[in-house]
Amino acid sequence: MKTIDALGVKYKELNEIIDETIHIDENITLNNIFGQRYVGRILPSNVKLTINGTPGNDMAAYMSGAEIEVFGNAQDGVGNTMNNGKIIIHGNCGDTAGYAMRGGAIYIEGNAGYRIGIHMKEYKEMKPLIMIGGKAGDFLGEYMAGGAIILLGLGLKKGEDLTGKYCGTGMHGGKIYLAKKAQEFNLGKEAVKVKLDDDDKAFLKKHLDEYAKYFKKDLSAVKIESFVKYAAVNKNPYKNIYHKL
Repeated sequence: MKTIDALGVKYKELNEIIDETIHIDENITLNNIFGQRYVGRILPSNVKLTINGTPGNDMAAYMSGAEIEVFGNAQDGVGNTMNNGKIIIHGNCGDTAGYAMRGGAIYIEGNAGYRIGIHMKEYKEMKPLIMIGGKAGDFLGEYMAGGAIILLGLGLKKGEDLTGKYCGTGMHGGKIYLAKKAQEFNLGKEAVKVKLDDDDKAFLKKHLDEYAKYFKKDLSAVKIESFVKYAAVNKNPYKNIYHKL
């Protein structure tokens, strides 16, 4: 395993060092990360990146199969247009995580910001996942076209909502699982509550087990039957605004 001290190293130089190092050692630990951008972008399969600190915007952008584990918080744009791989964040996450995400999984131990999962999509076996232990801000799953978002709501105060306003706005694919029913005024008009079936329950159990393993959490109090599933009202909610030739 290769260890890199990133203290005082600018983001461009740091990413060049990572690019060179993965040809020698695919298991890399980065120490003293303080906001450097684009860390782990376009990383290929078989690479494991451990980050101690707070990576800056667009960590793991366009990543294609690597695994990144962050011991700290992460800033905006985590997994931007990510193709595959796994991101595990032992902390909170900023806005737009999973923007246009096309595959792989992001596990966030704590809370997440605004517009999480915006423009997520899926294709055949590529079905991305974002799992959040705490709560998420406004516009969760905005314009979502595929994949899944799971929101656990752990540690919330009594009466506190799991998600902000406009959840599922413009949604035309994929699914959002909330550990409790969202208030109607928080939902976008394109998202509708649908019945939880056996496949959904198996899917939730699998990822609850993963979350518990990664973050060493006891989730015995989290009941799968209490989850509420939201899906798109239709697959083309804005067809009326386009001109037909």
